[in-house]
Amino acid sequence: MNETVVLTPERILEVTEDVLRRFGLAKATVVDVARALDVSHGSVYRHFPSKASLREAVAKRWLERVSTPLGKIAESSQPAPARLERWLRALFAAKQNRVLEDPEMFATYLTLAQEACKTVKAHKECLIGQLEQILSDGVKQGTFQLADVGETARAIFDATSRFHHPSHSDDWRDPQLAARIDTLLALLLRGLEVPRKR
Repeated sequence: MNETVVLTPERILEVTEDVLRRFGLAKATVVDVARALDVSHGSVYRHFPSKASLREAVAKRWLERVSTPLGKIAESSQPAPARLERWLRALFAAKQNRVLEDPEMFATYLTLAQEACKTVKAHKECLIGQLEQILSDGVKQGTFQLADVGETARAIFDATSRFHHPSHSDDWRDPQLAARIDTLLALLLRGLEVPRKR
């Protein structure tokens, strides 16, 4: 064992993901992670005090891979309607690509996320906050007319769940999915627009 290795939480999480991929969630242990790092399991526990905290950190890292790029879209200087459409399409693609490209790891992460309820709730609130930012900018730009930005953001998140919530992942292989997304986004954007004067 190499106890002179400088361990960081990020390195432990990287290796934990590799271990999960190799052994699966049910069989992967902290000892397996330590062995892959060539350290004692006590060294891992110094950064993550329990198996549950390690698993929660892995789930958080996975969810941040979705929310971080979306945050950049939300903060961009594009007009709000274009930004909203881009943000929603990126959200749908991020979730759908994960399940279609690597269904086994998606199932693993889904189980981890279900265990980490607080982390998932924070992720959802982060995404809704990003939507609020876009909608608020749209109101300031005079392109959106909304009674309540916060409620509208939450309604959009809920109304589009078929395209981003993992419980609908079986539907994401539908050949008509892209057309359904196009229809929904066109309807959604029309509904948010400031009415045109006649």
